[in-house]
Amino acid sequence: MEYEGSIRFSLVEQTPDRVVGEMPIHDGIKNPYGVVHVGAMLWFADILATILVFGSFRPGEKAGKGQKGFPLAITLNSNFTSNQTEGVFKAVASFVKRGKTVSIVRTCVYGENEKLIADVTTNHILAK
Repeated sequence: MEYEGSIRFSLVEQTPDRVVGEMPIHDGIKNPYGVVHVGAMLWFADILATILVFGSFRPGEKAGKGQKGFPLAITLNSNFTSNQTEGVFKAVASFVKRGKTVSIVRTCVYGENEKLIADVTTNHILAK
């Protein structure tokens, strides 16, 4: 058997304190039971948290003078509370602690009617 998937999202809002994204639900991120695979949810939350810690620097851009390193996730805790088969997931990443060495980010993924789908906390260090 062979399986294939694809994950995509849109960045909806980015401020120094918060990042918001939307991920459409489609067949490429569903598990064999027809709901979104938790790996896709976790990837979505982790990417938004990383963008938040990066600040104005965007992944894929050449690092500028002010960029001190890549915000490497060193700890990740996730709680999955629900799921859905269609629509869009919205995620909001915000700082629990913004530090010079270690930052902690909480990212909540919401489904239809603002229902909590996942609550993810990540710790990041700046790796050089």
